[in-house]
Amino acid sequence: MNEVIKDKIILESLGPLDMYGADNENISLIKSFFPNIKITPRGTEIFLQGHQLDILSCKKLLSACFDYFNKYQILEKRDIERLYKDGFNQDELFYNFSLTGKNGNIIKPRTINQRRLVTLATDNNLLFVLGPAGTGKTYISVALALKALKEKFIKKIILTRPAVEAGENLGFLPGDLYDKLSPYMRPLYDALNDMLLEEKLNYFLEKNYIEIVPLAFMRGRTLDNAFVILDEAQNTTINQMKMFLTRMGPNSRFIICGDTSQIDLPASQKSGLTHATSILKSLNGIEIIKFDETDIIRHKLVKTIIKAYKI
Repeated sequence: MNEVIKDKIILESLGPLDMYGADNENISLIKSFFPNIKITPRGTEIFLQGHQLDILSCKKLLSACFDYFNKYQILEKRDIERLYKDGFNQDELFYNFSLTGKNGNIIKPRTINQRRLVTLATDNNLLFVLGPAGTGKTYISVALALKALKEKFIKKIILTRPAVEAGENLGFLPGDLYDKLSPYMRPLYDALNDMLLEEKLNYFLEKNYIEIVPLAFMRGRTLDNAFVILDEAQNTTINQMKMFLTRMGPNSRFIICGDTSQIDLPASQKSGLTHATSILKSLNGIEIIKFDETDIIRHKLVKTIIKAYKI
């Protein structure tokens, strides 16, 4: 019988500020998920009053929050949103990953989907990562590749993207091939520059341990013993995507990142990313992960802007 009861949760492993969040935003979010429960936080205790089944669900979410904090030493509003959305399921989350970047900065996943990306990339040779701008798709993928290179699981990193202009005609670009392609490859260099000292990055590039090349240069190659990341994959054609996927060597890992809401191809061309995820989604050894607004780690206005453009 679903009777009205009283219960409480004691914060044993995290402090009130960690649980409740700045300006109580975490606990306010949890209250919004359970409008039929009276939730009263008092210091290290949370008092609950409501129907038994509702309280059971609330306690499960709170328990998932505790476990999440114990594992990652962080609990943000977006983490609680994802835990609630996924039915408090934390399978796939507990794969530890961190990379010591430039100046000793520790680079690690900051959202649940970023942690899923790490786990799925570890368990699968081909991973599609879909989602809006600012969710860290490419950044975490590059960090994974660098860690694999440093630990000698692979011999080189290849970063590529199609040279498609985002609604602007850039016209003739002066200089050599590097100069002409640099504007298209800049986001990939930015990620690497954030993780490696300039001397180390230059060494990796000079020795071809890291290649940053346009997608057109992939034709005819077999990419083995490599961690390969295709960025802005929504701007590939079907033929380009097929060409890229068939470059995979026996000991390689491919991550394909893209945002299907930002396709810059002519209207007459179908995105190779959309097509590939449609026909490959049920194949063994291939995984697809979808990020959304809750994963955005740029300025909070980015999340609001993306939501506004969906209307």
